[in-house]
Amino acid sequence: MKKFLALMLAALLALSALAACTNTQPAGTDSADKTSEATKADTKTDDGKTEEAPKADTEPAAADPFADLPTSRAEYLNSYVTATPEMYPNVDFSKSYTCYVYSIGGKPNDWDMVEEKINERLAAFNTKIVTNFIGWADLGTMYSLVLTGGEDIDLISTAPWCQMYTENDKESFYRFDEAWLEENMPLTWRFQDHDFFKETTINGQMIAVSCNNEKPENKIVAIRQDLAEKYGIKELNNWEDYKNFMFTIAEKETPESGIFAQASSGSNPEVQEVWYQQDNIFYLIKDGGMSFTYSYDGDIPDWEEIQWTLETDMFRDFCYEMKAMADAGCWSRGALNNSVSDDDAFAALQGASIAWNGSVFGFMRQAEDADSNVRCAAYDLTKDKLVKCEEANNNDIAIASASKDKVRAAMVLDLMKMDTEINRLIHLGIEGVHYNMEEDGKHYVTTEKGVADYGPNSHGISWGLHNGIYEQAGGDEREQAMYEEWKKRMVGCPTVTFVFDKSEISEYCDAIIQITGDYTSALQLGLVEDVDAEIDDMIQRCNDAGLDIVKEEVKKQFEAWLATR
Repeated sequence: MKKFLALMLAALLALSALAACTNTQPAGTDSADKTSEATKADTKTDDGKTEEAPKADTEPAAADPFADLPTSRAEYLNSYVTATPEMYPNVDFSKSYTCYVYSIGGKPNDWDMVEEKINERLAAFNTKIVTNFIGWADLGTMYSLVLTGGEDIDLISTAPWCQMYTENDKESFYRFDEAWLEENMPLTWRFQDHDFFKETTINGQMIAVSCNNEKPENKIVAIRQDLAEKYGIKELNNWEDYKNFMFTIAEKETPESGIFAQASSGSNPEVQEVWYQQDNIFYLIKDGGMSFTYSYDGDIPDWEEIQWTLETDMFRDFCYEMKAMADAGCWSRGALNNSVSDDDAFAALQGASIAWNGSVFGFMRQAEDADSNVRCAAYDLTKDKLVKCEEANNNDIAIASASKDKVRAAMVLDLMKMDTEINRLIHLGIEGVHYNMEEDGKHYVTTEKGVADYGPNSHGISWGLHNGIYEQAGGDEREQAMYEEWKKRMVGCPTVTFVFDKSEISEYCDAIIQITGDYTSALQLGLVEDVDAEIDDMIQRCNDAGLDIVKEEVKKQFEAWLATR
């Protein structure tokens, strides 16, 4: 009996041991798993100390939110990208936020409708935008005020031609380095050409984020071709032809219909650029009264070739030309205070010409749509000269120093630039309403409503978000032909990476910009009694305000930059 009980007890112990072994190995595990577990046990080191095993993770690693995205700018241009909140770990999404955006230029008729769609998309990020537009006629006075006047503001269109450096000197823009951008604008970091970051960087700090595209940039004139032919003018090939057209309209058409040769507004910088193109003029610094230029001959210029623009013979001669046109009645004597831009007036059939870049074709189409008897044409007056590349930093967006949440503002900018749905909304409007996209995701056809109420890429904020993706399918053949011709003559600016830092002499620079602002608009429109007297007085006041100090600082920084080429 004792022997039987002993055998039964042994059997039970064996079964218990077997059960214990079975419970330590979950279904589906193998010897490799057991070996791995064994290596996690505490071990003795060579010196006899106990080394604690690392703790096993209790939660699986979070999925990489960027895992399925393109890996390069080239791939991005052929992809549809949808951002998610997980891409922005520094944002507190528990708090709603309204991001105030300021765009330059006119407000498209259907912007509110488009903004509503943008905000539907941004709801996933507990964010919405409110957009304000600073009209061209108000740009000179309102731009600085919205940045420093206590307005709610997070993002604003900017550019070297739109007070970018002046406002940076006032610390109106938030400054950051590339590491901050990488952390808070991850899509821009992945899909924007990093060389473009250098174009908005001063002393290692970015003052804005440029668009993600370069293209030919040439200034041309658009005219009412029907009016030209009415007076026997077939085409314009050069500056003299342009002058003849302007004088003819002023003499014969304006008295009859009230249509000015150009319905000018505020100033005349685009016609000035057409004039400069005759000498292949490139900018070292493009900042209003602080601009420095040189005539490009194929090489990086020496300092001796660079001039303060407003004391050049080129500028003085241009002012002579403008005074002759003003005295002939080519535009209103009240043009300085005109609140309607010359482009809008041309589209409304109130002006017979405008000067700008390829944007003129949009206003030409508007004019032709307004009256079936109207025919327009665009002319390149400098077909034998170089065509400058419009560098990426010619259109930028800055984060305002006054932003209440700069990280959230950076996220919104990142989404506007790189989230495909939002970027398309801003550039093209609402699909099926303002445009129809072709299967390739690049070519689009603008609808009649789009032409009337939401022209593609027609407002300032869209310019700073260009990625070089979308093209009008079957677009204006006149525009396409001109761009193809420009590409053959396009050259990059050899000094594009030179960015002047005027922080050490800001008071002198500010004084010069203030002084020149008192003169240049009237000079550009020829609305002065004596061109030489006005220019000489302006230069003398600038000299008294420290122009030589500014020139010396520009020279010092340029030569330091030149030594690194």
